[in-house]
Amino acid sequence: MDIRVTADTFPLAEVFTISRGSRTEAKVLTVSVTESGVTGRGECVPYARYGETLESVTREIEGLRLPLDRAALQDLLPAGAARNAVDCALWDLECKTQGLRAWDLAGLTAPGPEITAFTLSLAEPAQMEAAARKHAHRPMLKIKLGTPDDMPRLEAVRRGAPDAKIIVDANEGWSAEVYSDLAPHLVRLGVALVEQPLPAGEDEALIGMTRPVPVCADESCHDRASLPALKGKYDVVNIKLDKTGGLTEALALREAALAEGYRIMVGCMVGSSLAMAPAVLVAQGAMVTDLDGPLLLAQDRDTPLRFDDRGVHPPEPALWG
Repeated sequence: MDIRVTADTFPLAEVFTISRGSRTEAKVLTVSVTESGVTGRGECVPYARYGETLESVTREIEGLRLPLDRAALQDLLPAGAARNAVDCALWDLECKTQGLRAWDLAGLTAPGPEITAFTLSLAEPAQMEAAARKHAHRPMLKIKLGTPDDMPRLEAVRRGAPDAKIIVDANEGWSAEVYSDLAPHLVRLGVALVEQPLPAGEDEALIGMTRPVPVCADESCHDRASLPALKGKYDVVNIKLDKTGGLTEALALREAALAEGYRIMVGCMVGSSLAMAPAVLVAQGAMVTDLDGPLLLAQDRDTPLRFDDRGVHPPEPALWG
């Protein structure tokens, strides 16, 4: 068995801005695991919010002792980007070796397309209204917010896209007071979900707080070990493979979260179709699917995921799984 890590850069179609900063390109790591002449691939996006860099994640992966399998990997690396890329590459390798699709290996029903949100970057209200109008034909828009003065942005997006389903991502940017003030307006403007309104370390304030719109844990939820601390604070959990450490834990987290009464959102970092492909399996039947990473790119993988008016489709074997 051989494992290789390469750094790849995908230019974005437009500048992408959230409350923590802006970017013009997606920097990812592609992992290739080869055994007996067969190669499986996976992708991860190291995230500075969790102390990850391209270099640190590469070292984690290159330090693995080979050979390994998915079961052993869960104990060799913690949840995070490094384990995600390797786990997904091992799924792909097993699929190619056995001539099966990933959903067959996982014991899942064959997946279908899922409507995905399309993300509007944080900007001045006039710019966000223009972006909303440009993308008003899309069934679901996700708005990046997270400032103390987001009300004009909310109003602007609703004017620009009066019929679209809207979800809001504050990226930990609000205080409890700001969220409380905005909550009734979220209802008035037809917002369907608010994602991580408070910082992960300060979300105790959500306990006992009226939540007229479902609140989703993103930075507060990584894997199954996160679930006990979410009780009474959140209604939905956002499953991202770069947080769970791969498809293996993502599927287990989905099952555990559903059993505890949470609804499911499946999200992504800004990456290519290779990163989104395994997440399509997790997104089946989710309350919200947010796998628009490839739609934000100016250039994607050679065999990209297919997006149409039915949503994001399962991957072709040439891409993954």
